[in-house]
Amino acid sequence: MTETDQPRKLVLVHGAWHGPCCWDRLVPELESRGWSASTVDLPSTSGDPDAGMYDDARAVREHLETVEGPVTVLAHSYGGVPVTEVAETVPNVERLVYLAAHMLNAGEAVITPIGGPWFPPETKIVPCPEPAREAFYHDVPAELADTAVARLRPQSARAFTEEQTRASWRTIPSALIVCDDDRSLPELFVKRQLTMADVVRHLPGGHSPFLSRPVELAGLIDEVTRTLAARD
Repeated sequence: MTETDQPRKLVLVHGAWHGPCCWDRLVPELESRGWSASTVDLPSTSGDPDAGMYDDARAVREHLETVEGPVTVLAHSYGGVPVTEVAETVPNVERLVYLAAHMLNAGEAVITPIGGPWFPPETKIVPCPEPAREAFYHDVPAELADTAVARLRPQSARAFTEEQTRASWRTIPSALIVCDDDRSLPELFVKRQLTMADVVRHLPGGHSPFLSRPVELAGLIDEVTRTLAARD
């Protein structure tokens, strides 16, 4: 195998309330296209109320430091926040893909653009949006959606309130994938991010295309990363 035949490296970072198992349908599709995919498990979804965004960012960085050679990072939803916090501190990160994800500026937290928390200030663990199936999986086949809902995990409030100190999308070529019927990520976030990414693409359907349309999503990941590479 020549160097150019080596699998491309992709690190997948899940969103709030989720875990690495959310990528199970997508990973085989990526591998069939020549990617070597690995996942990060964010501490803020472990049930520990003291684990916040900075702990998640540390977990992302520690995982990235184990990856040899150039790597692309794909972040879903809240996962965009810890990725944005640390990606530029890891020299081999060459591209970022934000999938229905938050792209924030330094000094911002998830709650900043909406003017403050949507939960009481004493909250330690934020309940999952209800009904979760409507918020995350409305276009996912029923049996698969039920399994995904059962796998959702507790989410610490600190993850939503700790502010970024960096905005790595400013220094690393980045793509934004917008899900056109997203019922989870507020439109406010989507609109402000359209001018932040170097490349913007759209997918039909809801917040979780890794479950609803993994083949189409894998193809789009291929396309946006090649488009970013051509702009280098």
